[in-house]
Amino acid sequence: MAAEQMADTGEEPDRTPPTAAPSAAAPAAPSAAAPAGPEPVPVPPSRPLDAIDRDILRILQTDGRASIRSVAERVHVSRANAYARINRLVEDGVIRGFGARVDHERAGQGASAYITLKIVQNSWRTVREQLQALPGATHIALVSGDFDVLLLVHTPDNRALRELVLTRIQSIPEVLSTRTLLVFEETDLGPRPDRPAELA
Repeated sequence: MAAEQMADTGEEPDRTPPTAAPSAAAPAAPSAAAPAGPEPVPVPPSRPLDAIDRDILRILQTDGRASIRSVAERVHVSRANAYARINRLVEDGVIRGFGARVDHERAGQGASAYITLKIVQNSWRTVREQLQALPGATHIALVSGDFDVLLLVHTPDNRALRELVLTRIQSIPEVLSTRTLLVFEETDLGPRPDRPAELA
């Protein structure tokens, strides 16, 4: 789908969606030890989303550059209403940021892998901070099952991937073991018109 214009012509420039704070990492497991430093900012309680909120989320997931005017027209509300709703979604932490979906291979990151990690009990927060600093790390999850952490990375080539795993990840003291699963092909399943049930 073609991207919407960021501003309309013939009138004063339209206001783009409010800027969200950088994406927050996933909350730590209840048993994880608290890290040193300032107390985390409390997350506001969740508020229910109505059909218009869900439509706005679909539009912004498909085109993060959509203007307030185009969003308002497509969900049939005023620009002020659309702006207020987007601002509330940002403040509530529903929208964590606005960004671009990247073809990593065309961007020079030809090697991708999921890496599973077993870690020392109660070390999730410490490990998460170190994994977030890795070049090419794009997704980190604390999971249940045979391993503790699932990490998705994109690197220029297999040599860089090998160095990342052997030199950076396996040198983290709290990491007990790793397993690397090479990605041969991937498809980004963003919202599409043929999936109307998205976020329903």
